[in-house]
Amino acid sequence: MEETKKEVLQFQSEVKQLLGLMVYSLYSNRDIFIRELISNASDAINKLKFIAISDSSLYEKEHDFEIRISLDKKNKTISIRDNGIGMSKSDIIKNLGTIAKSGTKEFLKFSKDCDKKNINQLIGQFGVGFYSSFIVSKKVIVKSRLAGSERSQGVLWESEGTGEYSIKYEDKVDRGTEVILHVKEDQEDLLSHSKLSNIIKRYSNHIDIPIKMKTVDRRENRTFWKQINLATALWRKDKSNISENEYREFYKNLFKDSFDPIFWMHNKVEGTQEYISLMFIPSKSSIDLWNREKKGSFYLYVRRVFIKDISDQVVPNYLRFIRGLIDSEHLSLNISREILQKDENVRKLKKQITRRILNSLEMLSKNHPEKYQMVWDGFGSVLKEGPAEDISHKSSIINLLRFSSTFVEDEQQTVSLREYCDRAEKGQNKIYYLTADNYISAKKSPHLDCFKNQNIEVLLLYDRIDEWMMNYIFEFRGKEFQSISKNDSFLEDTVTQRKNDIIISDEKIFQPFLKRVKMVLEKDIKDVHMTCRLEKYPCVLKTDKNEMSSQMAKLFSSVGQSVPPIKYDFFLNRSHPIINKIMKIEDENLFSRWVKTIFNQALLIEQGYLKDVNQFIIDINQLLSS
Repeated sequence: MEETKKEVLQFQSEVKQLLGLMVYSLYSNRDIFIRELISNASDAINKLKFIAISDSSLYEKEHDFEIRISLDKKNKTISIRDNGIGMSKSDIIKNLGTIAKSGTKEFLKFSKDCDKKNINQLIGQFGVGFYSSFIVSKKVIVKSRLAGSERSQGVLWESEGTGEYSIKYEDKVDRGTEVILHVKEDQEDLLSHSKLSNIIKRYSNHIDIPIKMKTVDRRENRTFWKQINLATALWRKDKSNISENEYREFYKNLFKDSFDPIFWMHNKVEGTQEYISLMFIPSKSSIDLWNREKKGSFYLYVRRVFIKDISDQVVPNYLRFIRGLIDSEHLSLNISREILQKDENVRKLKKQITRRILNSLEMLSKNHPEKYQMVWDGFGSVLKEGPAEDISHKSSIINLLRFSSTFVEDEQQTVSLREYCDRAEKGQNKIYYLTADNYISAKKSPHLDCFKNQNIEVLLLYDRIDEWMMNYIFEFRGKEFQSISKNDSFLEDTVTQRKNDIIISDEKIFQPFLKRVKMVLEKDIKDVHMTCRLEKYPCVLKTDKNEMSSQMAKLFSSVGQSVPPIKYDFFLNRSHPIINKIMKIEDENLFSRWVKTIFNQALLIEQGYLKDVNQFIIDINQLLSS
């Protein structure tokens, strides 16, 4: 028959340029080819299922659908075969030959200067997914027969992806399509059964069609077809039909974690933007959690097919510990389905996902505080990045913050701002806090003395990020935040207003003494004051309310930033025996040594270091010996 003769058809002159664009520019990951070919096979099976509803004869007595993949190391080929709808000769020319249409030139021009929305509409119209097979193949053969047609109507299509392709009729018993890839020499590692199966599991583990690979049992000397994918997407099942153990096992399998998650969030969103999300909070933080450049683990699926990790596009950085997935058909992908377009839908999705996570954490903290404490203990320091990064959700983030406190005996951060405000002193209009290098330094700070005496709660902040975070949190429930290391924390509190008059009168009485102290330390301090609010310590240093704090200076220094020297206000405890002793010293040299020594003590407590520790030790030893 004339029809059985091979037809050799020339591609248009632009096809080489287009294939080069697709193979070397559109795809950054060669493994994408197996995802695209399996997706095509799955679509062909689903199309047959749909059409056969009205014409069951198309099943041709075979109802068990599957995709079979086999390797031939001798001939260096990979075969992907489905028993779906198949293609006729005209279908193959239309579906695989579209690339050869005269519209190619317009597509090439269009891809350079059209808007992203229109580019997205071209997906599938030029055989892009199928032609990804030329990333790894020097020749591709397609055998196909349309369901319901005669076996003699099978079609053989063949191309090396250069200037031409051939097509002819060929007997084919089974309906469906088989794609045979002749693998390039530099891609022969794909002929490894384990390597290829791992790639398939990564991208196509959850499509609802069984994927089977031809497997050799060497002990029994036989070959068989082994299913390698799960063929189910747990997130697409109704929540009421999923057990807690199923959620846990799914999480551990998908994210390769040996520990159960603390909590999970499973939601189906309908409306203008339809998607399913399944998110988990792990029980253990990853080693690279503090690397802000490291992506999280948040995966995008389209119709159960894995596309890519999209953590950096839909999850804010301060929630990078969240692991999860989205299955959506409405997000704009680029033509290779590798890149998520930065359009309005993506921004809306990020906002929705963020709000859902924060709301879920808030509900967890109310209904299961012990579980939320586990979340905070593991990831609280990461959440603290939120107030600076996400203004639109700042109030929600602040509700989730937990702190150590002078009202709690251990260093665990358990106190919420709501709790603090509920037990604040009557008339207290500020939320007091102290930042320090560690819990012990905070707990024993001289800044706490007067607040302990007044029974005023102070939040103790000792994570490195705390000082930076507090620059973005200004008030809660109408109460301003007040660092007690600032000098205005002594002078402007209505609860301790009675003490203010004492301080002012002290400074009048002790003016000559304060003047002597200031002369000794004039290069190091702004001013010197008497106070009656210290108990254990002879003195304390405080910064002006508008000046950089000691903790912030240390934070900048730790990342290599230069910091101007800080000039403190020096407060002396009028009732401390050491101050009373210094006041009586007439010898100016001895007086100067004592003043510098207590100043350096306060500086060491405030900054955690001294520029000249040796001189400090010498001064202490001389004073002790005398």
